[in-house]
Amino acid sequence: MENECKKSFLDQLGLPEKELKELANISEHRIIHKGNYFISEGQIPRKMAFVIKGLFRYVYTHENGNEFTKNIISEKNFISSYSAMIYNTASYFSVEALEDAEIFEINYTDWLNIKERNPFWNAFLVHILEKAFCTKEKRERELLLLDAEKRYEIFVAEFPNIENRVSQQIIASYLGIQPESLSRLKRKRKS
Repeated sequence: MENECKKSFLDQLGLPEKELKELANISEHRIIHKGNYFISEGQIPRKMAFVIKGLFRYVYTHENGNEFTKNIISEKNFISSYSAMIYNTASYFSVEALEDAEIFEINYTDWLNIKERNPFWNAFLVHILEKAFCTKEKRERELLLLDAEKRYEIFVAEFPNIENRVSQQIIASYLGIQPESLSRLKRKRKS
């Protein structure tokens, strides 16, 4: 039954049957509860995951305790600290579950093995990394060039109904503003 469940969720990736089976064979179904970490800052990550259900955030924590939300990751996306895995170094950020979540976890060594045996996975990886690069580039442009009001408009359009799932503190952190500023933006938008 577990393999059927796995296959049905991983099927969302649109993979050919052979590759779907390969990925299912190296993935493990896991539940991560709200507030727990998939990867912690300072940890050398050895895993990545496909998000089936739930939300995660990539969060930097300053030595003074201030948090900066780098990204919010929703269902049907991958989570990892990929550069830290590649270089076998500590992750600079944490990957935190913002709500109870279901994932398919993939061990990095197993991933490297299937990638080495089947060239399909290199093309798949390039596709995933291109998507991540475009998201990162867009986010940087928004943070550097757009005002808070415009960033909030984009956030609401890209993450409809997320405000019911995530605290205002985290949304403000993602937008690069203080919670009070977010409250003002929300009031202004409603009027």
